[in-house]
Amino acid sequence: MAGAKRGLNVLVSTGEGQVLGGQRGATLNRGSETLDVSNKATGGAWKEFITGAKEWSIDCDGILIDGDSAFTALETAFLSGTIVKVKIGDDAGWGYQGNAIITDFPIEAPYDDALSYTVTLQGTGELSKLAGKAK
Repeated sequence: MAGAKRGLNVLVSTGEGQVLGGQRGATLNRGSETLDVSNKATGGAWKEFITGAKEWSIDCDGILIDGDSAFTALETAFLSGTIVKVKIGDDAGWGYQGNAIITDFPIEAPYDDALSYTVTLQGTGELSKLAGKAK
């Protein structure tokens, strides 16, 4: 299929360009509030809405790689409560970037599997689309 992209090529990285090692999956969540503007003049039987504020977040999981610099940067930001610049995209220039707060960062140590992590990056402010590379 022409133009199709592989999820395997989409990586999460920090603002310093450090790719999060051991990554398995990533989800970019985007949403928008709806504001109810229904009133007596809008027909009564049907509600009317307008678009409100938008929000975004990234959920990511992977295998914990000892010494991974991007993981260390995220862990430092989580512990200090600082904002991180993150990017989700591929090497062809498709993707998005923005500033985020880490709201969830568990490490799982199962008996019968590899040490793993999940991280939730709650966007704060605008999510911008990457310009992409010229073909």
